Amino acid sequence: MREIDLDQFAENWADGVPIIDVREPWEYATGHVPGAVLIPLGQLDSRTADISDGDVVYVICASGNRSVQGARIVEAAGRTAVSVAGGTSGWAALGRPLEAGGQT
Repeated sequence: MREIDLDQFAENWADGVPIIDVREPWEYATGHVPGAVLIPLGQLDSRTADISDGDVVYVICASGNRSVQGARIVEAAGRTAVSVAGGTSGWAALGRPLEAGGQT
């Protein structure tokens, strides 16, 4: 499992990579990276089949702690996962775009 910083993530995000947000629904609704799909960490183990196909799945949370756990779960399911260090809080602090509302 790899971990990348927010600058590296921004480059990949611009290419439309699959992103899983492992925060709770209320956290996701207050602001998430555009394109991120909500699968709370507590549900991820049973929902890995819901993850879209792709070479690499990027996992993000608020700060980077839950995303490490989430990336390990995704990798245990046979996929390549990357944890985003700094998370959504860091993304917002850098002035990057956020979307509010929505759930999956």
